Amino acid sequence: MGYITASQLQLTAFTAGASLLFCVLTATASETSIPAATSSKNEDPHYTPAGFFDLHVCNWPDRKLFFMPLFSTTRYNEIDKIDVQYPDGQIITSLDLDNFMAVKRKNKPEKRVFMSQVNVPEGAVDGWYLVTVTLSDGTQITAKDYVIISSLDRVSEFNPPDGAEDVPVPKKLSWTPVKDANHYQVFIRDKWNEDKLIHSSKVLDKPEFVVPAGLLEPDGLYSWKVHARDINEDPVLGDFNKGSMSRAATFSTSGD
Repeated sequence: MGYITASQLQLTAFTAGASLLFCVLTATASETSIPAATSSKNEDPHYTPAGFFDLHVCNWPDRKLFFMPLFSTTRYNEIDKIDVQYPDGQIITSLDLDNFMAVKRKNKPEKRVFMSQVNVPEGAVDGWYLVTVTLSDGTQITAKDYVIISSLDRVSEFNPPDGAEDVPVPKKLSWTPVKDANHYQVFIRDKWNEDKLIHSSKVLDKPEFVVPAGLLEPDGLYSWKVHARDINEDPVLGDFNKGSMSRAATFSTSGD
C-alpha cells in the first residue's frame, strides 16, 4: 500500500470497508468490572519493545459488528508473524504482513500499521485480548488489550440534514449525541471534486465541528461522516474500546 501521513492513518482505518448491526453481549463499561489502570506508559500492556497493539469493536453501516485489531511497529523487518488471540489463547486471526499502511514521520523511523477486520462471533466474551508477535530470531513478544463486547450506536441525525439543498455555507456541523460516546471525528468529502477527502478533524469532545474558514465553498456539494468512540487513549481499553461510523450525509451550498 502507498505511504500516508500520520494524520491520515486513523481515517484510512475507519473508512477501509463497509458495515449490519449485529447484536452481541450487552455488557457496558459501567456494568463490567474493568481492571485498574496502570500508572505509566512503561506499564501499559498495549506497548511492547516490538510495537503497539489495540483492538476495537466496530459498528459500521451494512455489516455485522466486527473486531479491528491493529499492530503498529518500526521493527517490521524483524517480524515473522503476528497472531491476534481471544482471552483463552485461541487465534482470532493472523495479520497479513503484506497488508499494511506505511507512515512517514519527520525525523523518526518509518512505521507500519498492520490491521484486519473480523466479525465478532456470537458468545464472544469480555477480557484481555492478546497479540503474539514472533520475530525472525524466534523471540515471541506479547501485548494485550482489555475488550468489552458491546455496540456503540451510530450518529443518525445531522445538521445540515442529509439531503439538504442550497443551504448557506455552514460555519458549523453538528449532530445528535450518541449514548456512551464521549468523542467524535468528522470526515468531509467534496462530491464535485471526485469525492475527494478534504478534511478529517481532530478528535472532538462535543457533538459539533467548527468548519475551518474557506474549507466549504458556495455552489458546492459535500458529504460527511461522523465516527463516534467511547473513550480516547485509555491505558486499559486502548485508544478506544468501541466505535461506530455513520452513514454519509450530503448537502449542497447556495451560491450566495
